[in-house]
Amino acid sequence: MGVGSDEEHEPSYTVDELAARAGVTVRTVRFYGTRGLLPPPVIGARRVGHYGPGHLARLALIEELQRQGMTLAAIERYLEQLPADLSEQDLAIHRALVASWAPESAEEITLRELERRAGRPLTEQDVARLAAMGVLDRTGDADLFRLDGTLLRLGVELLDVPIEHETILASRTVLLEHARAAAQELSRLFRDEVWNPYRESAEDPDHLNAMRSLSAHMQPMVVQALVTAFQRSLREELRAAFRSR
Repeated sequence: MGVGSDEEHEPSYTVDELAARAGVTVRTVRFYGTRGLLPPPVIGARRVGHYGPGHLARLALIEELQRQGMTLAAIERYLEQLPADLSEQDLAIHRALVASWAPESAEEITLRELERRAGRPLTEQDVARLAAMGVLDRTGDADLFRLDGTLLRLGVELLDVPIEHETILASRTVLLEHARAAAQELSRLFRDEVWNPYRESAEDPDHLNAMRSLSAHMQPMVVQALVTAFQRSLREELRAAFRSR
């Protein structure tokens, strides 16, 4: 991460000041450092560690990723894929993109409220099938789930469809695998053809808001394109499969 090539001109924070500005504890800052989520501070006089704006921006990105429900291990993998020399500005743009592309429908819900919303009692097998379909995720609390409300109605309807649990899991694995590949390629295209040229040419101080707006407008177009392409491809594959029988 770029803590800045002109460090002598950048604001400098002690670990206590950094933690206060980021809204976390000193223990959290040091823990992130030991896990490699934060680069080490610059050691100054009297062996006091000094942190810069880049560290603060990295903490803000970590907070945004946690807000989207990512585990610490997933955040580690996510940050490992970022270029090591990202500046404070780059990290802020990246955080804006994460926030604007992340789903907003996830919510925590108890089993009782889940059954009320589903309109029926749910067995342990029902819950497992809903989890396999990506409708909900389990939390550390056996009575608390993280729900994607946009998928609940469809998920409940599919509970009575005679599809084996293993088939649902296998189908989801296939979908996630190909969706991830498409997302990675689209992210690469966005970075190379939009983000990097924009960074190199723009001097507008409002560039962050402009990038966030661009990302927000791209999201529905990309999602609609993926859904349409999938529907057409699935229809063609099904026709070919049943035509050969």
